Amino acid sequence: MGIAFPTPDEGILARREAITAGLARLVPPGGLVTAEDERRAFETDAFTAYRRMPLAVVLPSTTEEVAAIMRFCHEHGVKVVPRGAGTSLAGGAIPQEDAVVLGVSKMNRVLDVNFKDRTMRVEAGITNLAISNAVMAEGFFYAPDPSSQLACTIAGNIGMNSGGAHCLKYGVTTNNVLGVKMVTVDGTVVEIGGDALDAPGYDLLGLVVGSEGQLGIVTEATVRILRAAEGARPVLFGFETSEQAGAAVAAIIGAGIIPVAMEFMDKPAIEICEAFAHAGYPLDVEALLIIEVEGSDAEMDFTLGRIVEIAKKHGVKTVKESKSAMETAAIWKGRKSAFGATGRVADYICMDGTIPTGRLPEVLRRIDEIVKGYGLRVANVFHAGDGNLHPLVLYDVNDPDQAHKAEEAGNDILRLCVEVGGCLTGEHGVGIEKRDLMNVQFDPQDLDQQMRVRGVFDRAWLLNPAKVFPLDRRITA
Repeated sequence: MGIAFPTPDEGILARREAITAGLARLVPPGGLVTAEDERRAFETDAFTAYRRMPLAVVLPSTTEEVAAIMRFCHEHGVKVVPRGAGTSLAGGAIPQEDAVVLGVSKMNRVLDVNFKDRTMRVEAGITNLAISNAVMAEGFFYAPDPSSQLACTIAGNIGMNSGGAHCLKYGVTTNNVLGVKMVTVDGTVVEIGGDALDAPGYDLLGLVVGSEGQLGIVTEATVRILRAAEGARPVLFGFETSEQAGAAVAAIIGAGIIPVAMEFMDKPAIEICEAFAHAGYPLDVEALLIIEVEGSDAEMDFTLGRIVEIAKKHGVKTVKESKSAMETAAIWKGRKSAFGATGRVADYICMDGTIPTGRLPEVLRRIDEIVKGYGLRVANVFHAGDGNLHPLVLYDVNDPDQAHKAEEAGNDILRLCVEVGGCLTGEHGVGIEKRDLMNVQFDPQDLDQQMRVRGVFDRAWLLNPAKVFPLDRRITA
């Protein structure tokens, strides 16, 4: 496997007992994890190909405790790796041996709900789905819905600017977070943004969302909650080729139609997800689109009529509309369980790149060529409406040669995304997975500017080190 890690600081390792003793004074009993077998639970995230045992794990319960921990680590030169639920697929929460993992999972309360202004203030360790569940009875929801929403935290969503199936209409995390409370590297507590849609001054909130835990530790967030639509209806569209499905997606978006969601699966993904969820996916097609519309019955009928008309022009073979809440739940269970269902049949690397939707047919063909060129298989499942691809490169983790080929195939797919005018990541972040590909996306001057901004917040680079920027990268001027 080809991803490098920095050499641990021997001075920090030698002071481990003093560091853990200092941290123990800052949190209540149960808030510090030091035993090796217990630390092992934090040595990786959902990017499980790589593991590093952290120096210690600290689990604060309040912003004040986070501030004290950050102040202590700053004074002693200790690196800190923020962690939500560890669902990162890009290695964003993988620690180093000389770093302390700071997990926010105990900070999971709803602090305030304002239905009049449609806002909600929560602690950063709350799960994505719990936000919607807290306001569902009043007819509201929180829009971003990553596939891991049952487990992933709002802290991680903010760090990686996560999206989900319904981000096509409602936007990703940055479009739905209004403010944060954040602890900087030296323990200072700051509040950025607020209850309004557009706070005055510099857009520091836009900088923080998607910063991958490099600028501070988010402890609270103010999010937008939205009134749920009158109704929603997913429809399955089966095509004989992936190219036809890709062309239909481009045509629908080109016609100015914005469904609430538009998801793509190729034949391997269809078969894997259907075997798991029994959602009624057609098995006699090569590609499947799940297109969901919402509104009144008349509005949904009209929009679906236009979509069906476009799909027919691109050779649609099967059109199957959900007829009940149970069918709708099964359809989305299959899609949102895609990564877990794939893990039942093979090891995989999940890629995350974006492309212009007009290039979908070409890119799907070239992804297939790339993966077959390495002698491997691929299952494609992704957010088609905004061109956010998630090819799953299948391999045997116990075969070092296959593991190497899977990484190389994934890197080639991401290079392809950049080549056609897209970018390295849509919602999973850079982490360590795409760190060394940043030179493909950005020239040296671009990287210099990004690193200067990061350095303003953290001059010693103690926060989430060895992520995002290539290890050998140095600011040149």
